[in-house]
Amino acid sequence: MNHLNCLPQDGIFWGQHILQGAVARLGDHGIHRPMTFTVEPLTKLYQDCVRPNLKQSVGSFMELPAHVPDVAVQGGLDACLHAGAESIVALGGGSVLDAAKAVSHLHHEKTGRYLPIAALPTTLSGSEFSHYFGITETDGPEKFKRSYAVRETVPKVVVIDPVLVSGTPRALLLSSAIKGMDHAVEGMRKVTKEHPHAIMAASGLERFLKVLQKWPPAMATREALDKALVTPDDLLQLQLAAWQCYFSPASVIYGLSHRIGHILGGTFGLPHSATSCITLAPVIRACADFYGDKLEIFGARTAQADAATQLADRIAGVVSALGLPDRIGAFDLDKAKLPEVARLLKKNYPNEVADLGNNASLKLDALLESLW
Repeated sequence: MNHLNCLPQDGIFWGQHILQGAVARLGDHGIHRPMTFTVEPLTKLYQDCVRPNLKQSVGSFMELPAHVPDVAVQGGLDACLHAGAESIVALGGGSVLDAAKAVSHLHHEKTGRYLPIAALPTTLSGSEFSHYFGITETDGPEKFKRSYAVRETVPKVVVIDPVLVSGTPRALLLSSAIKGMDHAVEGMRKVTKEHPHAIMAASGLERFLKVLQKWPPAMATREALDKALVTPDDLLQLQLAAWQCYFSPASVIYGLSHRIGHILGGTFGLPHSATSCITLAPVIRACADFYGDKLEIFGARTAQADAATQLADRIAGVVSALGLPDRIGAFDLDKAKLPEVARLLKKNYPNEVADLGNNASLKLDALLESLW
């Protein structure tokens, strides 16, 4: 039976030059006495556009490293409890948004009340539309990023304005767009081609590619804007693409590309968004039989290639043209660690590994070797 599970989001607002006015009206959506979660590089954006318009603010919390370590989540929870925060404004990328969701969840466990979240996303992964989050556990023999799905933690309000991403470092911004595409593709694992996710994801992935294929090489986003090689509308189109690719997160279950990314990021410290640049196209090829004709939603089979090959080639081509990393070896990770990556995947994500088909365990070893 087909189904669409909807998340309890009150409003999503988008457009150019809307950020300050939307922040001023967050109280209309239950965002009272907010604590702002953000990171130091976004201080100027926070001070110029958010803080002056944020009513009843109880302060900010910036000790939020990548991959959402449990100690940072506890620090954020302590800050909210100490200040008497009644909500969270999350200004940042996926790690900031994950931390906000994690704190809301733990606040409920401690007090019986979730902290509603307003999301001001500065990357393109789409975390602001989902109830998924990860917490990296640091107290065991090895770090492990554990995934959670808590409906009540999805941001109640999302504000999308190109100003939020115009200062995001180039590599982070563009790699997070590939992470957004990962949501589109792997969201097809458990749905049909008629599902709303499929329809929206196909539109979102094309929207991403249309902008990224004309993106200037080796140039900061701000410089590209100043030279009119990129326009604010291009940035808005990327933001809308992220939304379309992650339009039905409560109805989908993500796959092997995501899971490899969780291990490479949470346990071994690779940048979270960069992992999809490495994994997505190869996983599409490796799991083509599992997806079958579903991937034709992103482009029909031709005489030259099947849909999976075409899609993987397009994504790999964009990653290469943008100069994004497409190999694990580009990062400081000893190749001798690959068997440990494989072990953690087989132990924690057997269903996703099974997408590789017969002899999945051996195929996973070969896949990881090829990603080096």
